[in-house]
Amino acid sequence: MAALAAGGVSLPGGAARAQDQDCQHPIGAVLSLSGSMAAIGSAIGDAGELAVEHMNAAGGLLGCEADYRLRDDQGQPSVGVDAAQSLVEVEGAEILLGAIQSGVSMPILSSVTVPNEVTQISCCSSAPSFTELAREGGTDGYWFRTLPTVRPQGFVMADLANERGYERTAVIYVNSDYGLSLARAFEEGIEAQGGSVTDMVPYNQEQASYRAEVSQALRGDPDSLFLVAFPADGATAMREWISLGGPQNLLLSNALRAEEFVSAVGAQYLTDAVGIDNAQVEGPSVEAFNQSWEERYGEPPAGPGLHTMYDAAAVGLLAAQAAGEYDGTAIRDAVREITGPGGEVIHPGPEGFARAHEVLAEGGDISYVGATGPIVFDEFGDVTGPYLIWGVGEDGALTEVETWQVERVNELMAATGG
Repeated sequence: MAALAAGGVSLPGGAARAQDQDCQHPIGAVLSLSGSMAAIGSAIGDAGELAVEHMNAAGGLLGCEADYRLRDDQGQPSVGVDAAQSLVEVEGAEILLGAIQSGVSMPILSSVTVPNEVTQISCCSSAPSFTELAREGGTDGYWFRTLPTVRPQGFVMADLANERGYERTAVIYVNSDYGLSLARAFEEGIEAQGGSVTDMVPYNQEQASYRAEVSQALRGDPDSLFLVAFPADGATAMREWISLGGPQNLLLSNALRAEEFVSAVGAQYLTDAVGIDNAQVEGPSVEAFNQSWEERYGEPPAGPGLHTMYDAAAVGLLAAQAAGEYDGTAIRDAVREITGPGGEVIHPGPEGFARAHEVLAEGGDISYVGATGPIVFDEFGDVTGPYLIWGVGEDGALTEVETWQVERVNELMAATGG
């Protein structure tokens, strides 16, 4: 697709601030701001906006203002596709960020971004079906994501269940590609370690009650529960699990790492629970993002998707700047050029992005090390990363139990056939 607005590469050092420009490049984002993901979707949207603000403060995008245009998919694939079509085909976005849910990202990818040759970068869609589609050539290289797939998550959760002596685990999972993939990975992992899954029960989102699903999961007399859910629905299911006498040996998926989930269930029921989320490595890049977030929003970044969404936006913006034109194919081809080793390290924030402008304008190479740490995309647009194991304190605060580094994850996968 052709660029909609003219503009040259920003000049080093003294580049005009973006708000002084009279042209815009639309940066599209489709996220769940309402529905079952509303508790975390808004903050994830803020992370994308922060990256765009930083780019504009550093001089803009290709001499123009980067204009962040966020749309609500309501957690519905059809709504997400309509929003993406408007952003891409009407408003001219060459970068599309999102979606959160794999079941929304996939139809956007197949019916909007790939046909229109637009680069799509997701913060949060972790289903392995994207890898398979890319392997088959179905993404044409326009798909990237800044968090690992769910398969290692399932094996790590299975290992945690085994460590705690859980032998018979029921799984209740959201009826989506993401939910089914994570549930199956957990089942494979737990069976490899001698445990078993008593039942895998899907649920449909935004129902008033999940009593039937919980009752089915309890029929197999499980000693534990792995709940793969989003905050609002997860709280409903968990309250009914507790009211029906389900054991409080609880394993929780990454999307449930939300204060809204804890407060809706009650911290007193979750103090023995353990959950998983993507972890951030330590280092100046992570510290730069954390500081910027706290300065902008008045509190430390907490919750799933914040770091990965910032990086999704930053990768798209820096790739466009490196490409020298606002064009989806050129951006796609530049993504791996501005990530991975080999160039001058660029950290999150206006100062880092300003330095990226300078290096690129001088013909140099950059290596973006983001809010999640180093980013290296494989041939399918996937990344690997560490995992955070989290819990809930007696006061309801989300706690960090331990971090699984990439090496430990890889060792587990090799040992259990993952």
